[in-house]
Parts: sequence; structure tokens; C-alpha cells
Amino acid sequence: MTTKRNVLVTGATGQQGGAVAHALLSKGHRVKALTRKPDSDAARRLAAAGADVVAGDLGDAASIVKAASDVDTMFLMGNTYEAGAEAEVRQGIIAADAAKAAGVGHLIYSSVADADKRTGIPHFESKYSVEKHVAGLGIPYTISAPVAFMENVVAPWAVGALRKGAHAFAMPPKRVLQLVALADIGAFVAALVERRGHVFGMRFDIAGDELSGEEQANILSQAIGRPINYQEIPIATARQQSEDAALMFEWFDRVGYDADIAALRREFPEVHWLSFADWARAYDWSALERASAG
Repeated sequence: MTTKRNVLVTGATGQQGGAVAHALLSKGHRVKALTRKPDSDAARRLAAAGADVVAGDLGDAASIVKAASDVDTMFLMGNTYEAGAEAEVRQGIIAADAAKAAGVGHLIYSSVADADKRTGIPHFESKYSVEKHVAGLGIPYTISAPVAFMENVVAPWAVGALRKGAHAFAMPPKRVLQLVALADIGAFVAALVERRGHVFGMRFDIAGDELSGEEQANILSQAIGRPINYQEIPIATARQQSEDAALMFEWFDRVGYDADIAALRREFPEVHWLSFADWARAYDWSALERASAG
């Protein structure tokens, strides 16, 4: 029988943290959801699902120590795009130190796949800085390092083109990219929580599928029920929006993620490991279609 854990989840009202919180709740674990916005709709949904929503900020050590004082596990994640790379490092170190001060028995840090391979991508390097700090604290820890999210297809910066029939991304159409579903990230972190001592000191790059932009567009066409064409965004255009993102896209094209998907499926069979086609078939496209028809 699996021991029921008390888990503090940071970033709980965001996509990844929310997936982790809901996965843990579905397995019967007790979740304390840390958020700067306890009155938000996402926070209310977590509370309705059974989470204990508490106010806190990664930059405020006292709020982290207080929130973590009665938990045995903590899931820590930052947000480069919201905070910036330097602030992400600073907040990550503060929060990790607070976890140690609170006596948390297992710290799970969410990084990004291949952050430990000197990519030169600012938001990979910032996460790796926090990873190294976590590893040096002398407390039990595990690193969960996901690849690109399948849900990026419907992110605010992508959904406008999708409504017009284009899957737009700054990579050549036949270049393969590894992807993972948010639900699988949540399920994987829940597995780490439950395995506990068996995963201390370990780092996992996680992915559920790998396919090209053209292949993604074909799958989206079938799932949505109308033609979706792949559109390659020029790197120069991406660079105008974000140098960090442009460096990432160039790295995707030149090197790319290399998570061992087959090994993950063998070693973590309790995670569904959705293919992109599985994810696309399960996604509710009705809101997108209403907007396209409007």
C-alpha cells in the first residue's frame, strides 16, 4: 500500500504545477498548493478538488518555510518567462533553502530536459543553476526535467495561427522534436513522490513522443477535423520576440532533446505516456472551432 504523502506544490495555479497537484490528489495524497493568487479561479478549482490553498511567494523565504513546515515532500518549479532568468535562479535558491530549513524530506525540482548539457539557452541555464544548488544542499532530492509540452500547440502565442489552419513553429518541417503531455508530467511527479527513496539523487529527462512539425500538423488535422498545415516561422522572426526563444529553437534544430522514451515507458509503467495522437484525440477542440467559425 502506498504511503499517503503531504506535498507542498509550488506554481500550483499554473499549467505544470496544476497538473502535479491534480495528479497527487487523484492518488489520494494531501496537497498544499502554494500560490501568490489564492483568490484566483485556478486556486478555487484546486480547493474544490481537495487541495489546501496557501498564499506564498518563492522570493519570500518565510512564507515557504511556513508552508513547508508540516509537509514531507515539496515540488518546486520556477517560471523564467514570468520572472526572468536571474529572478528564477534567485527565487529557486531561496525556495530550496527554505525547504531545507523546514526539514522537507524530499525536494522534487522541475527543470528542463538537457539543462545539464551546456545548451547556452538562458532559461535552460537558469534552471540548471538551481539544480546544482539543490544537489549541493545535502537533502534528499530528485530532478524532473520535461521536454516541450504538447499543450504548447494551444498556447496563447500559437492558437491564433491554429484557428487559421496553421501549426506554426520556428523549426524546419521535418525536424523531429520530443514532446510530453502535462498530465504525464503530473503523473510522473506523483510517481517520484511515491517511490521516494528509490529516486533520491536522480535526474530524469522525460518525454512521451517525438515527431516532426509536419507529423504534428497531420495529427492535428485528423483530431480537429479540418486541414492544419505546418508553417515554419523564420528564426529571425522568433528572435524579434525573444532572443532566449530563438536560441532554444536553434538548439532544437541543431541538437534537440534526447530523452529515452522507451526506457521511461519500461521503468515508469504507472504513467500513461501519451503519444501526441492520444493527446490530440483527447483534447476538447470545441472552443477553438467556435472561435474559427466566428
